[in-house]
Amino acid sequence: MATSTTKALAGGEPPRPSPRSGGGDTPRRRGALWHRLDIKGAPYAFVAPFFIVFAAFSFYPLIYTSWISLHDVELATLDVMEWVAFDNYVELWGDSRFWNALQNTITIGVISTVPQLMMALGMAHLLNYRMRASLFFRVASLVPYATSVAAAALVFTMIFERDFGMINWALGSVGIDPVNWESDKWPAQIAISTIVIWRWTGYNALLYLAAMQAIPADRYEAASLDGASRWKQFIHVTIPGIRSTIVFTIVLSTIGATQLFGEPLIFGQGPNGVTGGADNQYQTLGLLLYEEGWKNYQMGRSATVAWAMFMLLVLVFVVQRVVKRLRSRTS
Repeated sequence: MATSTTKALAGGEPPRPSPRSGGGDTPRRRGALWHRLDIKGAPYAFVAPFFIVFAAFSFYPLIYTSWISLHDVELATLDVMEWVAFDNYVELWGDSRFWNALQNTITIGVISTVPQLMMALGMAHLLNYRMRASLFFRVASLVPYATSVAAAALVFTMIFERDFGMINWALGSVGIDPVNWESDKWPAQIAISTIVIWRWTGYNALLYLAAMQAIPADRYEAASLDGASRWKQFIHVTIPGIRSTIVFTIVLSTIGATQLFGEPLIFGQGPNGVTGGADNQYQTLGLLLYEEGWKNYQMGRSATVAWAMFMLLVLVFVVQRVVKRLRSRTS
């Protein structure tokens, strides 16, 4: 029986290299190569359109807003721009309303974020236990989040009403004088923070609950065998196990606090909602942006406030990364 080399010398068909020998480009090898490229290139094929859309709807507004902030532009004539360079930023730096809005944004953010996340952590810890009707309580915790901000703000505005509100009625029943929740600075900020806490506590609780259920049960069993109480298990097992989720909710709550707009606007009940009260006692950066652009018709100043809010978020992100690196080095 003639070999392939003999047939080739006799003028027959040339020898075919074996796929195992590594030579040649057989159809099987080409198919395997394309299959490997398809598998490796599939994520890029799905992710690339998202980044294209993200660039179109994110980078363009940022660039356009930064360009407007360098001009004197009115809302009625957006096509007429007067170049002022960084004058808007200099005026904003010296504007007492900006610093007041920044201070209100930080205080309302702290008052609403810290209790909110602590309550969400405790609620998630309770929902993590095996209890009857646990599905009902988990769904019920999302009801405030599903409620529109307008409806929630209107209801809480009536609850904190000075003359006929439920809160002042309860305070009066124990001999405490009524509180002017809308006119005074700290009561107004506490009332607005209450709306934020009510809306977002259940949402964050479900995020914590999902992270808690991903913790292996053998960690709790080992801690229990070592004599750790429920509280020590919560501190030394649960908290470290959901640390990344806690950081995520802190960042998310910080972004939400910086962009706070609907709650104080509706709480003001009219013209005072835009200015954050008669004395700007609860005006946030979001309300200041709206006042400059859609009440004073100064779009250049409004864009400057928007960029100040963006830089504030960038600063918070940088500080968070620096603290994380310092903690990783020390540990």
